[in-house]
Amino acid sequence: MPDQAQILPGTLDLLILRAVSLGPLHGYGILLRIHQISGQALLIEQGALYPGLFRLVRQGLLKAKWGISENNRRAKYYELTVAGRKRLREETDNWNRLATAIAAALSAQPEEI
Repeated sequence: MPDQAQILPGTLDLLILRAVSLGPLHGYGILLRIHQISGQALLIEQGALYPGLFRLVRQGLLKAKWGISENNRRAKYYELTVAGRKRLREETDNWNRLATAIAAALSAQPEEI
């Protein structure tokens, strides 16, 4: 799909944390939420998502509990922990600083150097 963007290495965790910060979700719901909040520009594959979820739970940034999905199926739901909220704030700040610096570098004109 030409409108799909590739995620940068290291950004999947940030995207997962942001998606879950908007409310508890099961794995497939997280994929849909990331797609939705990115304006349909990001499509994460399940093969990348589930190892990321496992890693974030292991790090104590997410907690997981079993529930029933909207399809009446058993599903594991993920929520942010206090540590996850803190990490999301830190990573968001870092990302915004980096994006600002890259935008400045890309917009530099020869007469500004």
